[in-house]
Amino acid sequence: MIKTDILIIGAGPTGLFTVFEAGLLKLKCHLIDALPQPGGQCSEIYPKKPIYDIPAYPEILAGDLTERLLEQCKQFEPGFTLGERAETIDKQEDGSFIVTTNKGTKHHAPIVAIAGGLGSFEPRKPLIHNIHLFEDKGVEYFIKDPEMYRNKRVVISGGGDSALDWSIFLSDVASEVTLIHRRNEFRGALDSVDKVQELKNKGKIQLITPAEVIGIVGDYEVSAVVVKQSDNIHIDKEFEIECDHFIPLFGLSPKLGPIANWGLEIEKNAIKVNNALDYQTNIPGIFAIGDVNTYPGKLKLILCGFHEATLMCQAAYQIINPGKKYVLKYTTVSGIDGFDGTRKEAPKATVKSIN
Repeated sequence: MIKTDILIIGAGPTGLFTVFEAGLLKLKCHLIDALPQPGGQCSEIYPKKPIYDIPAYPEILAGDLTERLLEQCKQFEPGFTLGERAETIDKQEDGSFIVTTNKGTKHHAPIVAIAGGLGSFEPRKPLIHNIHLFEDKGVEYFIKDPEMYRNKRVVISGGGDSALDWSIFLSDVASEVTLIHRRNEFRGALDSVDKVQELKNKGKIQLITPAEVIGIVGDYEVSAVVVKQSDNIHIDKEFEIECDHFIPLFGLSPKLGPIANWGLEIEKNAIKVNNALDYQTNIPGIFAIGDVNTYPGKLKLILCGFHEATLMCQAAYQIINPGKKYVLKYTTVSGIDGFDGTRKEAPKATVKSIN
């Protein structure tokens, strides 16, 4: 039996940051994740994708963000159960919980924090009859290593942030980038749309709208895609585009998995929480933070997950230490207390002159 103060289900960015915030409160954490390594989607799906909305980082790769979060929280010595899925939960008479994985590993904690992101997920695949024949032979649903597209001809399909961001990024990597979307309007960030238009005007991206890929051509690997495009008078035309890779980026189909059977209040495949207080679910002692939860005004951003984790840890402290008063201390003043009782002082501010 693994015992801890806070059992975190999901070792993505939100789960990892929870370890740090809990550590400041002298609370020990253990994380469960079905993936074989920490980082969630940032490690498994797009480790080389740049992220632009992390404070103090104008740009940081998703994999690098994971490494920095692991570095930040390692001083609090979290435990990990990786490659196993949280399967069942049993509430004990004292209000604590025992969570058992699909491999039988049992975990006991007074607090459970579900930080499972989108849960288990599968890519949404286009309805192309022979696409399965070319998977990993030129058809990829995720981009893990952009270097595999160096000097290659790439066709990307989609209209969201991923399609826009990767089209922009690969315009400096691939020999040719073609972005295809079934509408003239895109769902992604406006500045990304403007950037794609700018790259199109410079000849670095070929943009084809409204259109969709309806077929794939090749013997053993992708050699071309078949595109159907409609003009202004709705007359369809079909043509082929020679390419080495076809990357349909239509998002993920998320599934909560066994967590959906834990008696939690679910809305549109997300866990409802009380955001007015502490992101607790309808079951006292179980919290949901990050992309896995929902509440009025919810934004699925890593930044928001960090905020939710911070407030959740404050509530967890009160549950674990009933009646004990906690005085908030800024780390810039108090430093970070180690588990060995020593104090790690915050670094002194320094001023550097510029000549």
